[in-house]
Amino acid sequence: MSAAAHPTALITGGTRGIGLGIARALARDGWDLAVCGVHPEADVVSVLESLRQSGGTVHYIAADLASPRERRRLVDQVHVRLGAINALVNNAGRAPRVRADVLEATEESFEELVRTNLQGPYFLTQAIARDQLARRAQDPAFHASIVFITSVSADMASTNRGDYCVTKAGLAMAAKLFAARLAEHGIPVYEVRPGIVATDMTASVKEMYERRIAEGLVPERRWGQPEDVGRVVAALVRGDLPYATGSIINVDGGLSVPRL
Repeated sequence: MSAAAHPTALITGGTRGIGLGIARALARDGWDLAVCGVHPEADVVSVLESLRQSGGTVHYIAADLASPRERRRLVDQVHVRLGAINALVNNAGRAPRVRADVLEATEESFEELVRTNLQGPYFLTQAIARDQLARRAQDPAFHASIVFITSVSADMASTNRGDYCVTKAGLAMAAKLFAARLAEHGIPVYEVRPGIVATDMTASVKEMYERRIAEGLVPERRWGQPEDVGRVVAALVRGDLPYATGSIINVDGGLSVPRL
């Protein structure tokens, strides 16, 4: 992977749901982890200890990615604690606090989701990419990659959470932009689109999705699991998909496959 014994990955939103599935997969692969979340460290001690059982170093930094100041602090602390960031996994995001029809949704909800789901990861990626470019200029063997976790909602419309769909569509374009900009420098950028995954974000609509999955909404007829996404991301940051920067990987059990 690189000359480093333990490459470092920064995973935003890495203490729960899909982010935790990714963190577990990378920990098993021997990565040192910087995990970002919004909760106090005392609230996630058990999660961090479970990740450390794989043998790597795990640091937690509480930071709100919607804040430019917090993003700068996050990057600075990761560099101080772990050094270079080989892989950035943009996973953190939030659902709307209230699912509202597009004719009723509020500007406050829209603004909150844009700042958290789109603006935050966009400018975090800018900061990390600049550092990765500088390190590759000094050492061409420095291994670097970036992964954006978006959603099938980047392409599939849900009229009761339009703000969420818009931010994920924007993040999908961000992945394309950074892929195009960084390709010549040997830094691959990927977009991973999870489908219906069993997390606390989907817990409030579990019964509805249980019924729709049973009726065939998802061709594989099961919920996605955070570990499904984690295994895909682990393969990407290992470099198992060479010559594939800018690729979109759907992890959705066939949900996005057009069907008659």
